[in-house]
Amino acid sequence: MVKVGEHITIDFLGVKKDYSPSFYEKVIYKIAKSAKVQILNVNSHKFEPQGFTLVALLSESHMSFHTFPEKRVISFDFFTCGKVHPKIALKILRKEIQHERIVTKSFDRNSISLYDDIYSTPGQKKYYVVKDVLERITTKVGQYVEVLNLEEFGHALFIDHEIQVAEKDEKIYSSSFFKSSYDLSKKKFQCCHYWRG
Repeated sequence: MVKVGEHITIDFLGVKKDYSPSFYEKVIYKIAKSAKVQILNVNSHKFEPQGFTLVALLSESHMSFHTFPEKRVISFDFFTCGKVHPKIALKILRKEIQHERIVTKSFDRNSISLYDDIYSTPGQKKYYVVKDVLERITTKVGQYVEVLNLEEFGHALFIDHEIQVAEKDEKIYSSSFFKSSYDLSKKKFQCCHYWRG
């Protein structure tokens, strides 16, 4: 696994006031100090009739704000390869921004990816953790075939985004198949044995 950093997004919902551009710049510097990151440049833009964007370029990557006053939403994004986790921003922002609810998403930025399980159910999303992509091809008949190295199941074959078989459960699959054919042949043998008797 190759790790490049940590990334957090924070959406403040039901924001109770419209903040000035200087407020966002002040908050960015406060977060940078706590996170021990260096700000190289800050750029911002106020939109008409509403909305504001601020981006801070860091030695360790970036921070940004984008506001949606018409939706009462402020979105914040912080990606860093620094030593302090970007979640430190949440503690500061929670005090600074008057809001009703917060939606936080955290991403470990590395070479591991997530693959959607197409059999996820409403309200419950499932993923396979992918360590490596070994092969991806489209066959002559149009099937999309992937061989992935999964963290939990080892090497796995997917056809049209649906898992077919995996290294970890292959023995269970093969033994079940063998057992059922063995049982079938056994019944046939018993039947023949009875006929001969």
